Amino acid sequence: MESKAPPCHPTYDLKAVIKLALAEDSADKGDVTSMATIPAQMEVEAQFLAKEDGIIAGIALAEMIFHEVDPSLKVEWCQKDGDHVHKGLRLGKVYGRAHSIVVAERVVLNFMQRMSGIATLTKAMADAASPAVILETRKTAPGLRLVDKWAVLIGGGKNHRLGLFDMVLIKDNHVSIAGGITKALKSTDHYLLQNNIQMEVEVETRTLEEVKEVLEYASQNKTSLTRIMLDNMVIPQSNGDVDVSMLREAVRMIDGRFETEASGNVTLDTVHQIGQTGVTYISSGALTHSVRALDISLKIDTELALEVGRRTNRA
Repeated sequence: MESKAPPCHPTYDLKAVIKLALAEDSADKGDVTSMATIPAQMEVEAQFLAKEDGIIAGIALAEMIFHEVDPSLKVEWCQKDGDHVHKGLRLGKVYGRAHSIVVAERVVLNFMQRMSGIATLTKAMADAASPAVILETRKTAPGLRLVDKWAVLIGGGKNHRLGLFDMVLIKDNHVSIAGGITKALKSTDHYLLQNNIQMEVEVETRTLEEVKEVLEYASQNKTSLTRIMLDNMVIPQSNGDVDVSMLREAVRMIDGRFETEASGNVTLDTVHQIGQTGVTYISSGALTHSVRALDISLKIDTELALEVGRRTNRA
């Protein structure tokens, strides 16, 4: 799998996010423990170890962090972003000033573990969702929007909109305030035309009646609408299964005239069934709002780390 570049955002400053993460760790005094215990010019080699199976992500970002802390550090990887790693695998190594490595360590691992957790779940979801495409949402960690969405790309998903600025998404609150779906669509089309804006437009529907209303509006008006969201049309059953018949019917009604996106009740257990209904996309907030980090460590004494790992069943 080739390395995935981060999503393109007009104002997001990835370097500033890295600096902020480093500053919150070192503050105005620096790493007092390292200064107290490690000779200033000592050089060491530290190895990255995977402590569980998953998809690795954040390697490109880790290199940026090491470079920010100390450009003289040398980093070598045996894996690349998007690769599958197994428990006990040595992913790569970093060599240089011990102080610099220890200062960068936690920030690098915090990003890599979070990104790898997102990428691992995304890969599992994307494989199960096929032929539908898996998307994340705006339910990302505040300040880490680009990082979280980058991890989704590495895991084999696609990005939904990056924010409020790059796509019109008419949701339930917009519909309520505008006075109904038809009015919301009409004013959107008018706004885009008046301001000479070309942009994807998606509208959220919650019932088959709302889907019908959208289709009626689109058949009678020139519209910028590109996608219809089918929200909570996956109905959980008492036996733990899901009923996707309403979703399937909505997809049938739309009949390829617009892209479709299923949202709500999307889990690793339900996503395969949802993907079989013919929807174009399946969006899942869980990819980024409930991240379970993938366990990765950076160790100078690798042999002892592996011995301890085996003792605790983490290597």
